[in-house]
Amino acid sequence: MNILDIVCPYEAPMGAQEGGAPVGRATKSDVLVIIPAYNEAENLPHVLADLARCSSGLDVVVIDDSSWDETPRVAAELGAHVVSLPNNLGYGGALQTGFKFALERGYTYAVTLDGDGQHDCACIAALLKPVQAGAADVAIGSRFLGEVEYHTTWAKRLGMRLFGAVVARYTGRRITDVTSGFQALNHKVLTFFARDNYPADYPDADMLLLLHYAGFKVTEVPVNMRNRLAGVSMHTSWKVFYYIFKMFLSLFIIWLRQKTRRRLAEATS
Repeated sequence: MNILDIVCPYEAPMGAQEGGAPVGRATKSDVLVIIPAYNEAENLPHVLADLARCSSGLDVVVIDDSSWDETPRVAAELGAHVVSLPNNLGYGGALQTGFKFALERGYTYAVTLDGDGQHDCACIAALLKPVQAGAADVAIGSRFLGEVEYHTTWAKRLGMRLFGAVVARYTGRRITDVTSGFQALNHKVLTFFARDNYPADYPDADMLLLLHYAGFKVTEVPVNMRNRLAGVSMHTSWKVFYYIFKMFLSLFIIWLRQKTRRRLAEATS
C-alpha cells in the first residue's frame, strides 16, 4: 500500500489559513522543496520565511513526522503543503514520503531541506544547477566545501570520517560531506528512492552507496550551514553511537546484497 493512502494533508482549524491545496500544484514550478519535520514548530517560521525570501516560486511540502508540538499547524498557516504521518517513521521515512508526494504531484526535481534552520536557502539555486543541467542525478550540499558557522561534536566528526572512508573505499571517489541532508535530486532518483530503496532512519553514507551501485551520478556543491536554531538534534549523546552502529549495519547489508546480485548474475550468464 502506498504510504500516501494512509496519511492526509493537515487541515487547518476554522479561521486559519489552510496550508496549501491537498491535491495538485500551488505554482507552475517543477521543483518541490521537501522539509521533514519532527517538533520543529519553533524553527519553521524562520525556515519558511528564509525560503520565501531566497527561493520564492518553489513549492514546499512539510512532512510532519507525527510531531507532538504545533509543527503541522505552523507549517499550514505559513502556506506550505503539509502531510502529517500517523506514526513516527524517522528521518528517512519522512523523506521517502516527500519523494512519493513529489512524484504523485508531477514534480521533476526535489530539494531536501532540514527543518531546523541549518541549511542556507540561498544555496538552493546552486544546488539545483548541476541537476537541472543534466550534469548529475544528485547534488549534495557540502559544508566542508562552503562555509561552516558551527562545530560538530567529536563523536559526529568521527562518524563522518569513518563513513567518508567507507564510501571512498567502495565507490572510488571522495565525498566530503557524507551526512549532509541538503540535496537536490532529479526525477529518476526520486522514482528510485520512492520504492523500497531508501534507508528508513538515517539516510547518509548508505544512501550514497545505493546511488553508486544503481549507477547514478553524484556531485557536491559548496553550501553554507549554520547552528540549529532551536530544539535538540537527533545526533545527541548516546544517539550518536546508535547512529554509527546502525550505519555500519546498513552499509554491510547493502554491500552484501550487491555482492549477492553479482554472484547471481555471474551464475546465470
